[in-house]
Amino acid sequence: MKIVQMTGLLGILYLTGCTVKGNSKENSRDPELPVLQLDYKDTLLHRSYVASINAFQNVELRAKAAGFLEEVLVDEGQLVKKGQVLFKLNDAEFKVQLSEASASLASAHAEIKAAEVELMRVNTLVGKKVLSASELDLAKAKLAMANAKAAEASAQQEKAQIRLSYTLVRAPFNGIIDRIPHKRGSLIAEGSLLTTVSDIHTVHVYFNVSENEYLHYVKSGQTENRIGQSVNLILADGSTYPFPGKIETMESEFEPATGSIAFRASFPNPAKLLKHGASGKVMLTAAVPNALMIPQRSVFEIQDKNYVFVVNKDNTVRMKSFVPERRVEDFVLVKSGLTDEDKIIYEGVQNIREGNKVVPRLISMEELQGE
Repeated sequence: MKIVQMTGLLGILYLTGCTVKGNSKENSRDPELPVLQLDYKDTLLHRSYVASINAFQNVELRAKAAGFLEEVLVDEGQLVKKGQVLFKLNDAEFKVQLSEASASLASAHAEIKAAEVELMRVNTLVGKKVLSASELDLAKAKLAMANAKAAEASAQQEKAQIRLSYTLVRAPFNGIIDRIPHKRGSLIAEGSLLTTVSDIHTVHVYFNVSENEYLHYVKSGQTENRIGQSVNLILADGSTYPFPGKIETMESEFEPATGSIAFRASFPNPAKLLKHGASGKVMLTAAVPNALMIPQRSVFEIQDKNYVFVVNKDNTVRMKSFVPERRVEDFVLVKSGLTDEDKIIYEGVQNIREGNKVVPRLISMEELQGE
């Protein structure tokens, strides 16, 4: 009986041992990983930049004279034409000032007339040698003084007319009215903000380029090519603005805080969809001939150096360093260190070590770019 029990126990141990051994074999299988065959090809690089949208013209309208706001002739969001009256201030005081200035000018003209008559009289008497030449000089001086007073009075009248014109606030150009903070009857101080007018038939879109990218453009001769280049605008909701724009210019200085320089692109805005102060992304496209691109997720860094895992002919992996030229979205443009003969691990690099063996599953760059 004991012999039978012992035999059964040995059988169980044998089967258990076989099971453990089989599981160990199962766990030691080489992992199957996606592998990318590198290839040189002409590539279009798409790069997006955070952008701010500004109106072609955006001007604050402020009161140039103090007074009560008598009429508000427009509403917020209204389209206005150049020269259109938007606000009217009470003008009674300014009309009085203009009347006083006009009266002073009339008085000055009367003095001129009197001085001219006196000059003619004195000139006649001097010719008859009834009066001396000094009397003639005095008459001429009186006429000159009368003319000077008239010129001063005319300037005061013009000044009064200008101040009266300040009571009518007009649109400086065709545009859209923004918020109107003051209502009819409000007491307006000189310099008070009445509203803002925006001309958005065209908008200026500003985006910043890093110093590294700027230097790359300069050294490769692409900076001048950027001016006039067609660009696309991605709106805040992720949609593409239907009208392409053009890069017009760039600023002359780098921003100290960000180390970047601003470019300006111009976009048509016929439907008035784009508003002053909105945001979006500018999408630039550049052609790079014979480029070698690798996915960003294939790259890992050790002590500020960039590496990928390369698959050898016997399916073992080894680390290989390379020098990146620049990063574009989810890809890295290779400057040196890799060739089109290399096959690299696409993803899963954190789970393998140098010398590990893998089962490669080949994928193409077209598949990745279509993800």
